[in-house]
Amino acid sequence: MSHSFFQPPAQDNYVLRNLRAPRCLLQVDAATADRLRPIHDGHSDLVAVDLRIAHGRIDAIAPAGSFDAASGPDLDASMVLPGMVDVHTHLDKGHIWPRQPNATGDGAGASKATGIDRTANWHADDVRQRMDFGLRTAYAKGVVAIRTHLDSLAPQAAISFPVFREMRERWTGRIELQASSIAPLNIFLTDEGRQLADIVAESGGRLGCVTKSMTYPADTMPPDLDEALVRVFQLAAERGLDLDLHVDESTDPAARSLIRVARTAIAQNFKGRILCGHVTSLALQTDDFIEETIAACKEAGIDIVSLPTVNMYLQDRSPEARTPRWRGVTVLHEMKARGLRVAVAGDNCRDPFYAYGDHDMLDTFTQAVKILHLDHPLGDWIRAATETPAAIMGIDRGTIKVGGPADLLVLKARSYSEMLARAQFDRTVIRAGRAIDTTLPDYRELDALMAV
Repeated sequence: MSHSFFQPPAQDNYVLRNLRAPRCLLQVDAATADRLRPIHDGHSDLVAVDLRIAHGRIDAIAPAGSFDAASGPDLDASMVLPGMVDVHTHLDKGHIWPRQPNATGDGAGASKATGIDRTANWHADDVRQRMDFGLRTAYAKGVVAIRTHLDSLAPQAAISFPVFREMRERWTGRIELQASSIAPLNIFLTDEGRQLADIVAESGGRLGCVTKSMTYPADTMPPDLDEALVRVFQLAAERGLDLDLHVDESTDPAARSLIRVARTAIAQNFKGRILCGHVTSLALQTDDFIEETIAACKEAGIDIVSLPTVNMYLQDRSPEARTPRWRGVTVLHEMKARGLRVAVAGDNCRDPFYAYGDHDMLDTFTQAVKILHLDHPLGDWIRAATETPAAIMGIDRGTIKVGGPADLLVLKARSYSEMLARAQFDRTVIRAGRAIDTTLPDYRELDALMAV
């Protein structure tokens, strides 16, 4: 086993004693909740617990000290989290940076570089090997569920969706996988859009697009935006599909399509789930327009995911040596305060949209706290990387509950302060009650793919 700071007992039944867990992620009855001792670290809602594991599932949650020393190891106040959930990634793009870097570091450069690499190299085996590399990395980090976007301009959808279906089956029981298409909005005004919707439906996916147009690439708000949005909603409704959209990922305040998405959903009486990602330009609007947009999203039932590491990397770059003036993230605090479901996610990894990353949702959350000021108090923001994205995905993950799978991260850190200050490279990842090997795949495995 690699780097894990402890190993749980080998038997099927044992207790992990003296742990600290976020109260907001524990599903316990009222009597148990009243008995849990809060940890007053000035920062969070941690409580002291013992967890009894039986045959790969959580059999009991009790106040720390409820079980005797013979029942299992004393973890000395180590934090425990449920397996984490990444609701917005791009596994098909991952790890192409060595063969196709982004010379400018901005969104336009990323799109150009990705298009070049996709056309030249994204055959099925290339996508398969890189996707598997990303999944093995995420698994070793303690991620239990992922939704990946798949570049879907023809002919790529016919290549990548079958690979995704294969990987979803291969990874059953380890990482729960979902997929969403991603393509320019205007293709849904053509037969290619209908064909793509059919591929998505056949694959059990989500219909997705970018609210940008190939026909009007210079326009932040293309003139065919509303017509194309209506068609996207219609195609999804006809096939019973949820929507997952890339929206207003821009530094331009003229990018205002989120409110149009919400109004279209309301006008179409859309019954499916809607997730909108990025919406960075909303942070550059007036307070009144922000309030109006959030209200429309609330009425439409839209969920929001912020991609803080990637958008801080891409947004407000300059071709000159100029320091960025803003963080490139959306108004997540305001959205959460008004009742929207909000999540954070990892997005890209070692590709032209983000030169860094390692499929690690614990690291994504840690950086989100710092980038978005999700602290003082930290409150229940940990839900944005666990319970909330799971709910958005429609899966039963992201909490610690009796009867649930014993899929856990045990950290040496005893508090959020320690967790956020020091990278948790020595975490123990438990799946079905057993510690897994957290050795990461070696980048050298991808060398043959990079030699093009």
